[in-house]
Formats: sequence, C-alpha cells, structure tokens
Amino acid sequence: MTSDLTIVVATRNRRDQLLDLLPRHAAPVIVVDNGSDDGTPAAVARAFPQVRVVKLGRNAGAGAARNVGVALADTPFVAFADDDSYWAPGSLERAAELLRAHPRTALLTGQVLIGREGRLDPISAGMAQAPLGTAPGAPGPAVLGFLACAVVLRRAAYRQVGGFAERLGTYGEEALLAMDLAAAGWRLAYVPELVAHHLPAATDRDPRTRRRIEARNRVLTAALRRPGRVVRAVVAETWRDPAGRAGLADAARELGWVLRQRRPLPAAVEADLATLAAAEIDVARPAPAPAG
Repeated sequence: MTSDLTIVVATRNRRDQLLDLLPRHAAPVIVVDNGSDDGTPAAVARAFPQVRVVKLGRNAGAGAARNVGVALADTPFVAFADDDSYWAPGSLERAAELLRAHPRTALLTGQVLIGREGRLDPISAGMAQAPLGTAPGAPGPAVLGFLACAVVLRRAAYRQVGGFAERLGTYGEEALLAMDLAAAGWRLAYVPELVAHHLPAATDRDPRTRRRIEARNRVLTAALRRPGRVVRAVVAETWRDPAGRAGLADAARELGWVLRQRRPLPAAVEADLATLAAAEIDVARPAPAPAG
C-alpha cells in the first residue's frame, strides 16, 4: 500500500458493488456519497471503519464529489475510482513513483479494461496511437482527455486549476479539467502499465437524459475555452439529436456563467486539440455510467 496517495471514490446508490470492490483498493480511501438513499454511507462505515465516508446529502454530481475528496486528502497524489472500478495491483505504487520522477506531470491516465473479461476500452486504444507524440522526458504519450475512473493526479496541480467545474455535474466533466491543466503548463500522459478495471453495472438511468446532459456539457466546455468556429461546429453537431437540442437549451441558460468564466486556450493547446480532431480520436468521452 502506498502512503503518499489517496483514492477518492464518488458514489451514488451502488452500495453492493461498492462494498464488493472496496477491498481491492490498495491505498487509503475517501468515499464521497452523492445523496444515496440505499444506505451506502452507513453500510460502508460498518464494513470498512478505516474508510473515511463523506455524506454530501444531495446529488451534487461526480465532479463536485471528487473535489470534496481531493480537498480532504492529505497526500501529494490522488487517484480516482468509481464505485464500479478498481486499480490493478501495483498500478498505484507505480503511478506515485512516476509522478515523483516527473515533477512537470500533473496527470497520469491508465489503460482501462472493461468487464470481467477485461476488454480494452476504445479510449485506451485511441490513446495508445499517441497522435500528440511523447515529449522528451515525459512518462508516456501526451493526452488531452481522460476517463475519471482511470487517473492519478498531482493534488497541487488539481487544486491550482480549481478541480472539476461543479456546474458541469456528471457526464463529460473531464474534458474541461484536462484543458485547464494543459493550459496551466502541466503535462498529461497515458501510461498503459497503469491498469484500471471498470465493471459497469446495470443501470436504470435514462439514456436520453444522459445524452442531454452530455450535449449540454460539450457545448458549455467548448464555449468556455474554444474559439468561435469550434463552438459553432459543436452546436451544429449537437443539434442533430433531439436530446442534443434539449441540451443546447440547457446550455443557453448558462450563458452568463460562460461569459464570466470564458478563458480561451493557449495556441499550443488549441493546436493539440485540432490534431486530435484530425486523427478522429475522442479522448474526452465520459466513462459509461459514472457515479452521480
């Protein structure tokens, strides 16, 4: 067990799966509960008294829950896991070692294996193509996106950029954080020897509602950081789906916040995003059914 890393798990109403996976976590754990009504906080506290459990009392979204966990951690590094994921043995120790050895790197994202059979997540396959190359002295190929259940972060860098934008809630909240870390001069790297197992649970969450939220967050993220031509392209693409049109309407209601928070990306980061788009590699897709 590594002593300079904390695992933050955001959860909502997945008590049984969380209880099943918590023993697999090889570092101190903070569980942040997003208003579960299935007894999750009490069950975790009874079964795992060494785990710190934080009850938010409402569904604040996965990003907000992770922000709370990072604020409470007292280690230099933080790993995220969902309530349906865990890190393979040795991955977190190796991640901490790499972050110590690469002080300009803020985020390491690992290889994601899906299900009991361990299928490679398509995002991991895309990252392995390394369209942005590998900077000299970097721990792995550069990336500009990640799945939240498969990252280990430098806590100071995360807090420097403000963590996740809590207004984005859940679904697609990772993209903005990746951009902000890169804009602040930090490196983000894909390291396939770090392995996260993702075991998506059956869910009764409405897929149309999810598409609506994803569309809203794509538009908001573009409007917050990308040039006008990109924003227009994102809006045009989003309009094709009825759920996307509903997401656009939701995004429009956030216009005041966007105008206050808009900070165009540095040219180098925008160029990297254009490279990824040309390669048709989407490394900012949200993970299936994250907590929240």
